[in-house]
Amino acid sequence: MPAPLPLEEAQARLLALAEPLPLERVDPPSALGRWLAEPLVAARTQPACAVSSMDGYAVGENDLDGPWQVIGESAAGHPFQGLVSTGQAVRVSTGAVVPGGAGAVVVQEDVTRNDDTLILTGSGPSLPGTYIRRAGSDFSEGRMLAERGKRLGPAQVALALAAGHRHIAVRRVPRLAIIDSGDELAADPANCAAHQVPASNGAMQAALAASLPCRITRREPVPDNLDLLIAELDAASSADVIVTSGGASVGDHDLMIPALRAWGAELDFWKVAIKPGKPLLVARKGQQVVLGLPGNPVSSFVTAWLFLLPLLRRLSGAQQPLPVRHEARLATAMAGGGDRREFLRGILSGGEVTPALGQDSGALAALAASNCLIDRAANSPILPAGTPVFIYPLENGGIA
Repeated sequence: MPAPLPLEEAQARLLALAEPLPLERVDPPSALGRWLAEPLVAARTQPACAVSSMDGYAVGENDLDGPWQVIGESAAGHPFQGLVSTGQAVRVSTGAVVPGGAGAVVVQEDVTRNDDTLILTGSGPSLPGTYIRRAGSDFSEGRMLAERGKRLGPAQVALALAAGHRHIAVRRVPRLAIIDSGDELAADPANCAAHQVPASNGAMQAALAASLPCRITRREPVPDNLDLLIAELDAASSADVIVTSGGASVGDHDLMIPALRAWGAELDFWKVAIKPGKPLLVARKGQQVVLGLPGNPVSSFVTAWLFLLPLLRRLSGAQQPLPVRHEARLATAMAGGGDRREFLRGILSGGEVTPALGQDSGALAALAASNCLIDRAANSPILPAGTPVFIYPLENGGIA
């Protein structure tokens, strides 16, 4: 039996199985949380002409002391049509077009107006161009505003619209099918016998995946029955990714590998040299990728976080699909590790991290109380408080 793969090799092999999904064009609001499939290039100039950044009066750039005669108004969406000459001023609103001939804006707090006569009573503008946003000061037509692979947040959605795009290119949303398996699983958590456990892994995986653009299908738990597992895999034949939970180890009732082989999938690798999460398997059938995650809930969470989320990001066109590692200092001493790289649950506060008290792979309460994973190297010695360690914050799936 091959030795368990190092984490980075296993992640690289998984991501190599998946190419970004086909391109589609959607309106920018519908692209929120997705990744650009093409560079975002400005189709217009912003602002398209000089506009005022304050409420006040537009005056000539060499006519900053006044007095002035007010000859009209330029409101947002309603520009003044004439020109400003020496001794003249035009009332302007924030965002309104600065009329031709004007080279500065005197804010309304610095002037007194009597009918159409305007007198400077404050400090006034010190330089030409004061309180004017020049044409193209944000961006000009043809400028690249975001690279391919950039994730679209609220600001990027607004930028795409401001840049003149009715539609932008993104990747099709991945389809994810989640299969829970095991005779011990109870679908109803309020009706769970002593020999059963509530089926929570699939819901946890779905909640993790919901932080990304994807379409999730999750069905009732499947018993440890080869024919039923094969039928459930068949039912997921339209999914881009199938993630299973349980049955991936070497026990008499661990049927996931036989079911995958009978279904026609080819096993790519099995077992990763990490704790928790060693019995992870990756298989492929056609263009479908299958992730077989361990049944213990913490193992299932850690492997979904390290493998499922990067896979979904890769399919969605992310340039950097893997989670980002940060550094923190231990708030307390940390025990030495075993012969596998370990991902301890931790609580990060003010740049210091404390390992959670419960590190068992079934300790959901400790996992729920944690906000990061501590990356402890294999054969790590005891580390005293204050030692720098690498961590993975769990917010946002670990990506910036």
